[in-house]
Formats: sequence, C-alpha cells, structure tokens
Amino acid sequence: MSTLEHLLKNNEGWAQHQCADDPDFFTKIARRQSPDYLWIGCSDSRVPAEDLVGLLPGELFVHRNIANIVGHTDLNVLSVIQFAVEVLKIQHVIVCGHYGCGGVKVALKDDDNGLIDNWLLNIKDIYQRYEQELDAIKDDDKRHEVMCELNVIEQVRNVCRTTVVRNAWKSGQSLTVHGWVYKLNDGRIKNLGTEISNPDELDPCYRLTVNKAITG
Repeated sequence: MSTLEHLLKNNEGWAQHQCADDPDFFTKIARRQSPDYLWIGCSDSRVPAEDLVGLLPGELFVHRNIANIVGHTDLNVLSVIQFAVEVLKIQHVIVCGHYGCGGVKVALKDDDNGLIDNWLLNIKDIYQRYEQELDAIKDDDKRHEVMCELNVIEQVRNVCRTTVVRNAWKSGQSLTVHGWVYKLNDGRIKNLGTEISNPDELDPCYRLTVNKAITG
C-alpha cells in the first residue's frame, strides 16, 4: 500500500518554508479567510489558480470543475458563488478557462466518452449556437481557441444571471464578473474584456465579446 510519503514530505518542506519567511503565517490565515476574489476555473492540473495570479492562501476563494462550467442546476458551483458573495463579500468573480482545454476538445467531437458527455452538453450547446461561425474557421487549433473563449464568455453570462449575483447588484453590493483565458504555452492570462458590474452591462458586453472572439 502506498502512503504517498513523498507528498507528506513536500508538505512538511512547504510549511517550514512558509514559517521561515513569516513565523506568523499560519496563525494569521487560521483566524479567518477574507478574499476579495472568487476564481471559477478548470480542474486541469496545469492551471494552479493562486500561483497564476501571485496570491497567497486566504486571498483567493476557488472553485474548479471540468471546463469551468457554471450550470444553472449545479448546486455545487451555485453554493460556492452564494457563500463567496453573501458571506465572504468578495468583490470580483473571475471565470478563467484555458487554451488547450480537454473538456472543450471533447465537446467539439461526437465521440462517446461516457458520463462526461452529459456534463459537457453545456459546451455543445454553445457550439450549436455558433456552429456556422465556428465551422467557417478551417484551422482546428484556432477553432478550439475561439471555442475556449466563447465558453468563458458564456459562463460569465451564467454567473451574472444567477439569483445570487442579481440580488447582490440589486442591493448595491460592489461586485464585478470577469472572463479570462490562460495560455498554457507562455503562462500569461488573456483578459477577454468581460468586466460586468451591473445588469445593464450584461447584454451589450456579451454581444461585444462574442463578436470579438469570433472575428478575432
């Protein structure tokens, strides 16, 4: 039986390093978490949320799932959004996808992949909505990149349409929803321009960013 001893040793070294830099590090973060940001990202192991934006434990509230989907019936992500907005009072929701996303690649094909196909129906719906424009892109890699961007834009829209976010805006709470895409090949984040701070901005921003993603 494997005990994953190497991971436990890694943890011990990490904890010692943190204490060497700041003896009160764990005492401070154990008191409470007070992040300003909620990160909704992909489960892909190559996309470590805190590392990408240079934040420490306690500074970023994180939810990850395959292909960074915000489904209107997914109680997991909806509960995370509610806790982040209503309890932690975060000021920014960041939906961050990434180029090279396996979930997006699977959704663009008609292969039988079992249970995961049900989860990815959300992305297949996006493809069908923009099928003509996407099929006009002859380069497979470029088509996949555009689909990754469209998926993020759609999930940003889904976040903005939740009752939690709408009620927060209605009550005057400061809250902005952002859409980003991470580039695996250079470690940089692309801002898609979806920065929505009130319901009136949603539809114009959605149309603008979708058009920009499709036309390049």
